[in-house]
This record gives sequence, structure tokens and C-alpha cells, in this order.
Amino acid sequence: MLKALLNRITKPKSYEIQRDMLEGDDTTERLRLAKREDTRPEILYYLADDNVPEVRRAIASNRATPRQADAKLVQDGDEQVRYELADKIGRLVPELSSEQREKAEALTITVLGVLAADQFPKIRAIVSEHLKSSDQVPKDIVLQLAQDLEAIVAAPVLQFSPLLSDQDLLAIIAAGRESGALSAIAKRRALGADVSEAVAQTLDPKAVGALLANDSAQLREDTLDWIIENAAAVEPWHRPLVNWPSLSDNAIRRIAGFVATSLVETLCNRNDIDASTAVDLAKAVRDSMEPEEKEEEALPEPAKIEGGGRDWAAELFKEGGLDNDALQDAISSGDRDFIINALSLKSGFPTEAVERVLSSAHPKRVTALAWRADFSMRTAMQLQLRIAHVRPQNRLNARDGIDFPLSETELQLELKKIK
Repeated sequence: MLKALLNRITKPKSYEIQRDMLEGDDTTERLRLAKREDTRPEILYYLADDNVPEVRRAIASNRATPRQADAKLVQDGDEQVRYELADKIGRLVPELSSEQREKAEALTITVLGVLAADQFPKIRAIVSEHLKSSDQVPKDIVLQLAQDLEAIVAAPVLQFSPLLSDQDLLAIIAAGRESGALSAIAKRRALGADVSEAVAQTLDPKAVGALLANDSAQLREDTLDWIIENAAAVEPWHRPLVNWPSLSDNAIRRIAGFVATSLVETLCNRNDIDASTAVDLAKAVRDSMEPEEKEEEALPEPAKIEGGGRDWAAELFKEGGLDNDALQDAISSGDRDFIINALSLKSGFPTEAVERVLSSAHPKRVTALAWRADFSMRTAMQLQLRIAHVRPQNRLNARDGIDFPLSETELQLELKKIK
């Protein structure tokens, strides 16, 4: 009797028996058939149109369901049905070898592509999660997911997919992406130097922090210099900068100028620091622990001038010292009065016009103003992000790391719009 009962449970039923089970209105029985992988394909196809969502969800998740039924379910109005289908197809396709994938029904790949473009981010995200590490999936689908505007969709493939080239990643960064997508790129293993530079140029706090935490990333010296130039006001970058595997003595001294005393001590203990730099840093640590400091030494330079940033800018302009370093220091400290007057003095535009440009969040106009004032493109990038508050995805980046991306004609055209 026990043997007969086990046979009833485990032995596949004939098509006729399974068909007869559908004739009644027994949802429990239909659901049981929908879940079994030994249910006849014809029955599974029929159940893909069942009026009970739970039955269609079971069909969607059943690996034995024929692809023709999956093609129906990919358009199902129930979000959870499509999610279950995405989970199944997403698991199935990466498991196929190249030879199997070539022989796989085109319908399977078509269904996967439709799911990768589903209106609900969580469905696209589950596809991305399953495809993220495989090199046995169609690249066009991976690229579609990588370009998705939702970080939960794009991030898995951006961080892990072996199918994305450096050129793909550079194009995605250039298109302007939010912090989650940039951070995912920054976390890729063995990230190339060009992509690392592109991430660093965005000055996105989270993305650059992730880049500095990725000790497998390749960072050229000028890229590291750019990060250090902008790191003083971004405290989360300090520790990973101090711990970066390779720092020049010059970089160590610059970093020591803005990090906490405890981190300066960490710099002193690096194996790649020379004796002279170590002595200087140790002295700086001792000096910082002195109980009394002269108030005059603690004051920033502009405070020594009665008129503050305005008069300090005028004094530097008169002495020929109103250069990129001076303006970048003011940008780091947020001295807007100094910045406005510096740009006005060097560009010839009145301060009111400069104020309007910086309040416009217009990347081309801010860049043109910096160009007219004879400041570098790197300074223009800082002005865009930190003073004009241009969104990272809208910011104009330097061409080849240092050059203005607009032609002289384009720059002159933007200047004519400043009133």
C-alpha cells in the first residue's frame, strides 16, 4: 500500500490524467501541476493563461515550462509573474555553455531581452544580478542593463561583468551617471587607469571614496594629484588616501597638510616615506599637540585683510598672485566672496554678472567664465561642482585630462550670453 502511495506521488501522470485534472475548478490541483517539472509541456502551456495569478507564477518559475509559454508570461499583467520568470530565465541563460547558447531557442534570448527592459526596476535588477558575472550571455543585453538609469539595475553588471570594456565604461561615465552607478564602476577589480581617471574627474564623493578603497585599481600620478587637490574638504577620502599603496613624498606632504593628526602619524609609519619627510611630519605632529597656538597663525590669509575675501582678491590681483592655486584654495574653503571678486577682476565682468553665472548652474557658462579669467579647466570643473552646484552628470569634463572641451568659438558664444 505504501509503495502504491509513493508511486501516486512521484510517478509522472499521463497527458490524459493531467488534462482531466484541469476540467474541474480545483485551484489547488492546478497549482500542484504548475509546480511539477514532470507535468506535460502542453499542460504547462495551457496553465500559462490561468486566471489565478498564483498558478501563473508557478508556471513562470517552473524550469520545465516551454519557452512558448514563457513568451506569453513575459507580457503578463501581474508583476510577480514577470519577476518569477526573470528569476528563472536569469538563472538559466548563464548556465549554458557557448555551444548550448548558440543552439538555444532564440525565443529564450528574446524573453530575456524583454525582461531586461521591463517597466519595474526590481525585475530588471534580478536579471542584472543573475547576468553580472557571466561571459556566456549576450553583450547587448548586459550593455542595456549597464546603461539603465536605476542604480539597482546597473550596479551589478557595472561592477562585475567581464563583458564590459573600458570603452563601454568610459562612455557610460561620460553620459553622466549618479553616484551608485559610478561607485559600482569604481569597485571593479583591476580597474584600468583611464576609467579610474574618469571616475576621479567626477569628484563624486562616494565614487571617489570607492575608487580609493579599491587597491586593485590603477591610478596614474596625475589622477592621484587631482584627488588630493580636492580631498581637503572630503573627510571620508582621508583614510583611504593615507593608506593608498604607493604615494610620492610630495603627495605624502600634501596629504599631511589636511588630514587629522592620527592619520599624519599613520603617514609617518609608511614604508615608502623617506627620512626627511618622516622627520618633517613627526615635527608637524608634535607641533599640533602644543597646548597654545598663535591666533594669528590660525587665521586664513583672507582674514588678515580688513575687507575679507574681496580685498584679499584685489591684493593678490595687484601682486600677480591671483592664480589657479589661490582660486582652488578659496573653492576648498568655500570663500564665495573671494571667488566672485577674483573671477570679476580677471575676466572683466562685473561682480553682479559673475554672481548670476555661478548661481545659474550652467556648465558651459561657468566654464567659459573660467576660461576668460585665464584659469585652468581643472579649476573650471571645481567651480562647476562645488560653487555653481552643477549636477555631476551635467558637468563638462576636461578633454584629455587638462584641456577645455569647448572650442574657442563656443566659449566666446557663451561669454556673449553673460550680462
